[in-house]
Amino acid sequence: MLRHTRLDAESADYLAAREELRLAEIELMRHRERVAAQRRALPPGPPVDDYVFLERPAGLDSGDAPVREVTLSELFTAPDRPLIVYHFMYGKLQTSPCPMCTLWIDGFNGIAHHLGRNADFAVAAAADPPTLRQHARNRGWDRLRLLSCGDSTFKYDLGSEDKDGEQDSTVSVFTRDGDGTVRHVYSAHPRLADDIAERGIDLLAPVWHLLDLTPRGRGDWYPSIDY
Repeated sequence: MLRHTRLDAESADYLAAREELRLAEIELMRHRERVAAQRRALPPGPPVDDYVFLERPAGLDSGDAPVREVTLSELFTAPDRPLIVYHFMYGKLQTSPCPMCTLWIDGFNGIAHHLGRNADFAVAAAADPPTLRQHARNRGWDRLRLLSCGDSTFKYDLGSEDKDGEQDSTVSVFTRDGDGTVRHVYSAHPRLADDIAERGIDLLAPVWHLLDLTPRGRGDWYPSIDY
């Protein structure tokens, strides 16, 4: 038995249950690693269009002009680097920013400088650049590349928007071949099955995992946008 504490008052029943839980957590870790290896072993994904996005100046305090067009292939900053794009539910029929997406992106902003050592990362939304940037200012998203794609089929093609413009939170991964071809590697959505509507990308937010450590768990808690 591996004990993680030195508390004398731990009962025999508690220690036995804690050991059973530790072994279950080890198996969960190993299963996650097997799934991650399976994800990495996917065959080459399909080539995708070189979608065009709208981007404003990098600094949120630099104003909202000029607007420039940037293609998907131009989001890769070096050879052999993957590109991760988070599809933000904001724009078109989603007239207010999604609180759940906002929670995730709050976290992405905090780790962007670490993530940037290994991969390129961007946030894409259907909202127009000024609207997207204003929400980013309200949240302090000063480390993220923010892209507007409301006039392209990017979100629709990747499954984060339907034909009516309804939005869905999604994360997509892309690679770029030596000849410049951009390929879709993987996308994840909250819905995993008809009876699993909102758990598909939980791994992207530490909030849920910290709450799962507590006796109450995550319960029915849902994030809200509070500036």
